[in-house]
Amino acid sequence: MNRQPGLKSIDMELVKSYSDKIRERGRIDPSLYEKFNVKRGLRNPDGTGVLVGLTTIGSVHGYVLSEAEKVACPGALYYRGIDVVDLVKGFQTESRFGFEECAYLLLFGELPDREQLKGWGDLLAERRILPDGFKENALIGAPGRDLMNSIARAVLTAYTYDPEPDRVDLETTFCQSIDLIARFPVYAAYAYQAKAHYHMNQSLMLRNPDSELCSAENILMLIREDGSYSKLEAEILDLCLVLHAEHGGGNNSAFTTHVVTSSGTDTYGSIASATLSLKGPRHGGANLRVMEQMREIKENVDRWDNEGEVADYLQKILDRQAGDGTGLIYGLGHAVYTLSDPRTDMLRGKARTLARSKGREEELKLYESIERLGPEIFNRSRDKKRDLCANVDFYSGFVYDMLNIPVDLYTPLFAVSRVVGWCAHRIEELVNGGPIIRPAYKSITKDRAYVSLDSRL
Repeated sequence: MNRQPGLKSIDMELVKSYSDKIRERGRIDPSLYEKFNVKRGLRNPDGTGVLVGLTTIGSVHGYVLSEAEKVACPGALYYRGIDVVDLVKGFQTESRFGFEECAYLLLFGELPDREQLKGWGDLLAERRILPDGFKENALIGAPGRDLMNSIARAVLTAYTYDPEPDRVDLETTFCQSIDLIARFPVYAAYAYQAKAHYHMNQSLMLRNPDSELCSAENILMLIREDGSYSKLEAEILDLCLVLHAEHGGGNNSAFTTHVVTSSGTDTYGSIASATLSLKGPRHGGANLRVMEQMREIKENVDRWDNEGEVADYLQKILDRQAGDGTGLIYGLGHAVYTLSDPRTDMLRGKARTLARSKGREEELKLYESIERLGPEIFNRSRDKKRDLCANVDFYSGFVYDMLNIPVDLYTPLFAVSRVVGWCAHRIEELVNGGPIIRPAYKSITKDRAYVSLDSRL
């Protein structure tokens, strides 16, 4: 396979010299952000988000503003006005898989009746089959080492298979969205199989999706060598998909969807952009950081059931004497949630059931100890206390690990779920026809004269 020349073919001394200059000239005095009242990260000084839009799709509650003060409260997540706790309780009580129902609700704005849900599931199964030659051109022909990049490339390749890819009317956008929601599980599974074969020296194993299986079941079938899975495993993965499907318009990838859509570009460009936004370790890649930190804790704490030893090591992480030097306990804290993350509460319960079936209860107790001790230790030496709760990333990586899902697929599974929310937000942006999103940046560079070439030193 032909490869472009690597960095060794470039004069790295020259690159370093320019990098040093750019770093020096590009650095901005942090005090200027306060001087000009810049809302870095589109956040107010108290951590609340700057209000830049309205949405009917998802709602995230983690605090209330009382007399201009931020007051913590139990977390809640709503899809189209319906509490996710009630949504999950509804389909789990009836022993049904819920992701398809959740996707219908987010995309169309209402709960499906029995006939509509059946028809929707059949439509997703039909559209899950990739066009002729697609997997060879988009996924197998140029296997990537990073699956999120591979998925984004597959999305952009889908543009070339669409006879009218640039249309932005609602009917066309709905059809494009349905195809993407149906095919993201296949994109992720095939991208993984291609990487495993070409970069990890494993056999290339490609199955066709099964029209009788739901999204969660198809994922497990497509990525496992023997294609088998238990009902409990499929139910837990289905729950993960439901809990990650939407999180309001302000999260980085959903906001990216709004920003890119507002330019008038096509569906594929918008969703590929959101995919690459989610790739970042500060967003969809967060559970990987949790898993890496937990691996370190397990290696360095001799007795996992000794809370004193666990607390001592957490203090070392906060003091930057352990961990990756950031002083962060990954998986604790959230931009919106304060007292609790409702997704964590639901996932923790399923994690307990799965841990019992897998013989990993001791490991689960370590997670629960860190969840309980972490906030107290974090606030122990701080004048200004902060409300910290375990976010969904704290347990999701552990759940995926117990499901024997390869680490490479953790963030892609997030994308398989969140593409539903992205499509809904794109449609909302198109429906409301707002102006192109263009916040202001203030230049702090002083004017200077142009210098002719011969006069430059």
